[in-house]
Amino acid sequence: MSEVDNAEDRLRGVGLRITAPRVAALGFLDGHPHATADDVAEFLRGRLGTVATQTVYDVLRVCAEKGLLRRIEPAGSAVRYEARVADNHHHLVCRSCARIVDIDCAVGAAPCLTADDDHGFLIDEAEVTFWGYCPDCAAAR
Repeated sequence: MSEVDNAEDRLRGVGLRITAPRVAALGFLDGHPHATADDVAEFLRGRLGTVATQTVYDVLRVCAEKGLLRRIEPAGSAVRYEARVADNHHHLVCRSCARIVDIDCAVGAAPCLTADDDHGFLIDEAEVTFWGYCPDCAAAR
């Protein structure tokens, strides 16, 4: 299945119209996890020509609302988007260069962590961000 067919199937699956910016953005994020809206905009403009900034934000917002993208916002960093949404993975962020990598669930099945007191909430997701230094930045220290 091609990248375009896969993106179109995902859009259809959640009831969204298939548009060139949506297809291109999903395809880009499949290969570029943790991209910013600016990264996506630059790619879309290179691929499709003129694309309004508001269109980029609308694409990212609606795709995130429909569960096609995950929106993450590490402290001190721009909002990032990724297409890995079918699990409850976490992130490791470099304090120096802001590189972000995915890490699988910390312990067991989703939601990965059990709160000491759930206060009556039905917990279905835990968002954990690990911070440290990537190998390149650690070596430079």
